[in-house]
Amino acid sequence: MTSKVIYLGNLRTESTHLQSKQTIVNDAPVDNHGKGEAFSPTDLVANSLATCMFTVMGIKAAEMNVDLANSTAEVTKIMQASPRKIAEIKVDFNMNIQVDEKTKTILERTAFTCPVHLSLNPDIVKTITFNWK
Repeated sequence: MTSKVIYLGNLRTESTHLQSKQTIVNDAPVDNHGKGEAFSPTDLVANSLATCMFTVMGIKAAEMNVDLANSTAEVTKIMQASPRKIAEIKVDFNMNIQVDEKTKTILERTAFTCPVHLSLNPDIVKTITFNWK
């Protein structure tokens, strides 16, 4: 088992990662009857794309002796109304490093191999940009 989820009421859940004991609180978004006081489940899906892409890039970068520290990603999730689902995820990576074109290409291609990217429904538009220092 990976996690345990408790429904706290008022469209809020608390998830506990069993190995680390770390918790995440989720709220329904304001546009779907919630308070919007925490990440919604679909916010986490969108955010997971960016974190997963950073993770696989970080693994490859370490193999190449490149440090990605202090690079950032801005994530935008766009919902579709009917049926209600994620229509598009935009991730703008701001890579706070200077590297040659070959390294950029390797890291960018690696990002697209992340398990979340490969697992998302192909109907979800994934708009990914890389801005290099």
